[in-house]
Amino acid sequence: MTDAMVVDQALLDKLTEQARRSPRHRQNFNFHASSEAKCHRLLNAVEPDAYIQPHRHLGEEKDETIVVIRGRFGCLFFDDSGRVTGQAVLGPGMDASVLNLPCGVFHTSISLEPGSVFFEAKAGPFVPATPDERASWAPLEGSEPARAYFESLRAMFLNDRAIAPQDQCPI
Repeated sequence: MTDAMVVDQALLDKLTEQARRSPRHRQNFNFHASSEAKCHRLLNAVEPDAYIQPHRHLGEEKDETIVVIRGRFGCLFFDDSGRVTGQAVLGPGMDASVLNLPCGVFHTSISLEPGSVFFEAKAGPFVPATPDERASWAPLEGSEPARAYFESLRAMFLNDRAIAPQDQCPI
């Protein structure tokens, strides 16, 4: 990218619409020029029915920072066996809107409102997740057990007014 860019509601709306139409119900918009860039900066639009398999980044340079710019996200943290060790709800204007994840922490994010978008920054280049970075105790995206597992994670945030029990996850 060679020109300055302002992130406005029109861009967020367009990205959200792409996420809604995407089979994975999420869509990113990269500011970095290529997957080889040393610094990855992107917007990630995630709809409430998108399952992001818990994962971690093992490279010591792969700390990750997330800033929620629209909507709300429930974030979960896990130990190596899959036990939830912490959770947070993030959103603009809330008590918390930024998450800094050190490398090695298993985590996932769950969109709690339609149209939710976060900004993410972490070191590049892009390297596909290794088996040690994928949570072996969590179902793969698109697998048969993923829906029930996702619903169990999402249930941790059901007291949050944005998610209604009747919402369905089309994983």
